[in-house]
Amino acid sequence: MIILDEPTVAVDPQSRNRILEGIQELNRQGATIVYTSHYMEEVEQICSRIAIMDHGRSIAVGTKEQLTGMIKTGEKVTIEAVVLSEEQLAGIRELPHVFAVDYQNDILTVQCTEARHNLVRILHCLEEQGTAFGRVYSELPTLNDVFLEITGKQLRD
Repeated sequence: MIILDEPTVAVDPQSRNRILEGIQELNRQGATIVYTSHYMEEVEQICSRIAIMDHGRSIAVGTKEQLTGMIKTGEKVTIEAVVLSEEQLAGIRELPHVFAVDYQNDILTVQCTEARHNLVRILHCLEEQGTAFGRVYSELPTLNDVFLEITGKQLRD
């Protein structure tokens, strides 16, 4: 068993990558790794089972998929360079499984479950109305989203 506490703090990007690759290789060789980090992207990359700690207590344990499935954030669909009317925004807000819509600086962000279905609906709606748009992408919730939702989003001492 190897226990590592924040092994990549204050490390340059190349060294960080080598450390993470080395940890993954040790795990492939059969070593059990206990890895603590505030860098959720590292945890997502190298951990198969994750415990989220808050005030010294484990408050959630599972795989990345299990943990991201626990939160209400859902998937995020983003459409850039799109000009929308209030009527169009209202229509998007009324789509099934949509629970948050943000529109700022010609960027539309929709948080929903069933993102792949809603993305098709949104694009169909924009196409029907002749609305041009730029880049379109969707994102699954991250461990960072999970951590912030279950521990609280406010700053702490």
